[in-house]
Amino acid sequence: MGAGNVNLPLEHLLVGAGVLVLLSIVASKVSGRIGLPALILFLLVGMLAGSEGIGGIEFDDPLLAQSLGIVALAFILFSGGLDTEWRAVRPILGPGVALATGGVVLTAVTMGVASMWVLGVPLLHGLLLGAIVSSTDAAAVFSVMRSRGVGLKERLRRVLELESGSNDPMAIFLTIGLIALIVNPSASAAGLVPTFLQQMLFGAAIGVGIGWLAVAAINRLELGYDGLYPVLTLALVAVVYGVATLVGGNGFLAVYLAGLVMGNRHFIHKRSIMRFHDGLAWLMQIAMFLTLGLLVFPSDLVTIAPAGFVLALVLIFVARPLSVFATLWFSRLTARETALISWVGLRGAVPIILATYPLVNGVPNAGPLFDVVFFIVVLSVLLQGPTLPRVAKLLGVDEPQAAKLRYPLEFEQTADLDSNLVEVVVPPGSPAAGKMILELPLPDNVLVVLVSREGRFLVPRGATHLADDDRLLLLADESSVAQVELLLRGP
Repeated sequence: MGAGNVNLPLEHLLVGAGVLVLLSIVASKVSGRIGLPALILFLLVGMLAGSEGIGGIEFDDPLLAQSLGIVALAFILFSGGLDTEWRAVRPILGPGVALATGGVVLTAVTMGVASMWVLGVPLLHGLLLGAIVSSTDAAAVFSVMRSRGVGLKERLRRVLELESGSNDPMAIFLTIGLIALIVNPSASAAGLVPTFLQQMLFGAAIGVGIGWLAVAAINRLELGYDGLYPVLTLALVAVVYGVATLVGGNGFLAVYLAGLVMGNRHFIHKRSIMRFHDGLAWLMQIAMFLTLGLLVFPSDLVTIAPAGFVLALVLIFVARPLSVFATLWFSRLTARETALISWVGLRGAVPIILATYPLVNGVPNAGPLFDVVFFIVVLSVLLQGPTLPRVAKLLGVDEPQAAKLRYPLEFEQTADLDSNLVEVVVPPGSPAAGKMILELPLPDNVLVVLVSREGRFLVPRGATHLADDDRLLLLADESSVAQVELLLRGP
């Protein structure tokens, strides 16, 4: 690795951090035009600011980078859980879990064998590299798709979201387990099985349990200041991760499931809390990638470039397709959908964070291993990112991305109201088209709040006639929304 740390006055650190974050935000705007995920540009900003870049910031503290990465990943996974709709995920739970478990293991094994041949390392070291690069990053995938105005079919998008949101715990477990086997030769691989079961069961139980308790507590606390509710959930993430880890569970699985449970239940200020955590997740991603960019030294990448290039190609064209087709062989996904999933294997910050674990734990040759992982991640994004929209179109699994409307009103959940604002669309040929709202047999607890038509908002009245492709903003509970959707579709 490179030079040591330099102590700077606080005001210098604040100015430097602020400038780097601002540059990263500007870079996210540029990323859409060049077809690269914004996260890769965050890395580039960090590298340019490093000791070998124009910034000249000397940073060589793997333990600090790892600690920041753990905290950041916990908040990112919690935010991902909040945004996941269980109703949409449930039909594709099997394929998603298979990819997040068996797919990760197969990727790690395939890359481990390839690493033995390319790098000339022992099997355990090769498997360690394979485990480190085995998880995917949905943020990188969907940022590319959004920037190009290309969407994926609903089922396919949900599978990718579930896989990337839930495969980090398995990759982390494999990485930590293999490090233990390397630094302690007397340890047994068979001993990892009960450890794995314990981590997953305890992590799941704590995440689900605290998630349910948190919703009940938020609805009953009646805090005097609205600004305290996001702070409460901020502390909640720390508690969930810490408790799960202390009792031997998987903290990352726990925070994801806690977010999933909370996101699919009603609680006070849910909308504002979700917005808060979405912004916090972006801040965590920027901070994480900037730190990892500072940690790498570009001159070290030159020597490992040939091996890194070969291993990146093996990951993209062999390990990822093999693991995807093997785990999804008995699923209901079509061959074209499976092929797209195998191509959508972009790596993100998690592999680079995991590559700091060998550095911190004294694994031999950990420095070159970190550089190889960094090279693989960057090359994966550079090769696959710009081609994603074209591959989706060639396979016929893309669909136009509908612009998300911003309604000119806000609604906050209260403890005694089991309803929320939900958007439904009047499909072409709907039996409701041409009828007045008062003529529709809507459930008693459904209120049509706004109607969006051709980019304009209409305040609905009972005599308002509906038309094809109208978007209705309803205040209703979940069961009533399903009835309205069935009514609009017709027989």
